[in-house]
Amino acid sequence: MKKENISDAVIRRLPRYYRQLNSLFNSGVVRISSHSLGQEMNITASQIRQDFSCFGEFGQQGYGYNVEELRTEIGHILGVDKNHHLIMIGAGNLGHALLQNFPFSQTGFTVDAAFDVSPTVVGTAINGVPIRSMDELDDFIRAHTVDVVSLTIPQHVAQEVADHLIALGIRGFWNFTNIELSSSDPTVQFENIHFADSLLTLSYRIANL
Repeated sequence: MKKENISDAVIRRLPRYYRQLNSLFNSGVVRISSHSLGQEMNITASQIRQDFSCFGEFGQQGYGYNVEELRTEIGHILGVDKNHHLIMIGAGNLGHALLQNFPFSQTGFTVDAAFDVSPTVVGTAINGVPIRSMDELDDFIRAHTVDVVSLTIPQHVAQEVADHLIALGIRGFWNFTNIELSSSDPTVQFENIHFADSLLTLSYRIANL
């Protein structure tokens, strides 16, 4: 199956598989059946087999899946072994929390720098990541490989900043501004994060018990 034909739903399940397989691997589990994996993840065994078949043949009938090998394969599909380079724009409360606590290296990303307009944070470092002035941004991007930009900036400047970065060649955005960013360029990819969506989903579930 061609990658362009793989549904977004399948792609969004891949990190769940990777996370579960990572947990199993770290717990010393050597092999697992699609049935057992499905029970742990609340996904049917047939769905798991169908999802994996989009990327090739994994596992053996009567044996199941080798956890370490499948974890490596799913990680490769997700690009965990690509060592993507990321910069962050906005080193305020949210940006600081992400830099301090998020395991970027475990997901295949190296954070090379963060940028901010506040003189109180420019020139400092958070968890070893240097905070630079926004005035240095363009030159930095021209001089370095930047695969993804994480945006933790005010909503009213988000699209303008994104458009400027796209013009500089950026093609991946991890967007925490709580608005939907977009581009007419089909090669530009946005992952728009909305914390409220997750909380409202929980609200619905507990309101309809």
